[in-house]
Amino acid sequence: MFCLIGLGNPGAQYLQTRHNAGFLVIDRIADAVNVKLNKTGFHSIYGKGILKNEPLVLVKPQTFMNLSGEAVAAVVNYYRIPLNQVLIIHDEMDLPLGAIRIRLSGSAGGHNGLKSVLAALGSQNVPRLRVGIGRPENETDVDYVLSSFSGRQLVEFMESIDKSAQAAISFVIDGPEHAMNRFNRNPAVVDKEGKEPSLD
Repeated sequence: MFCLIGLGNPGAQYLQTRHNAGFLVIDRIADAVNVKLNKTGFHSIYGKGILKNEPLVLVKPQTFMNLSGEAVAAVVNYYRIPLNQVLIIHDEMDLPLGAIRIRLSGSAGGHNGLKSVLAALGSQNVPRLRVGIGRPENETDVDYVLSSFSGRQLVEFMESIDKSAQAAISFVIDGPEHAMNRFNRNPAVVDKEGKEPSLD
């Protein structure tokens, strides 16, 4: 069983904010693989399905970002999911807008949601998919992550959400090494014909 978990904050006021990149990716994955996020439990909204013969759980913790670990540990422990089959999806200020990166382990790097997750799971060996949002120029970090993109940046952000969904699906279907080789190299990922790959 694989578990894909997007970090974010519950509530309509946070829906399209930078900090909710993880939620947006989970929504996109759910649409692509026909999983309904219609269950509640584990301090989360979640859904279950099958992806290429692999049982799959998609999770959106409802604890607010800084307590994400409570929800993540609850679902991972209940289903006894090996940590190498868990993927945490979150926004990342240390990556430019449009860039995404899969890492298989490491520290939280200042991300409070990921910090909570690693502490609750008792390990840094937890794969994560980092969705680049860049750093603020004239705002505090808190104001920046809790606000939304607009204009061309919003378009780039939503394109990166699509790429992140593709990367997460590849993580399950093709394995982490293949997904890292494909998606970690460049912000823009194109296929052999030079076209953006599609989830449809």
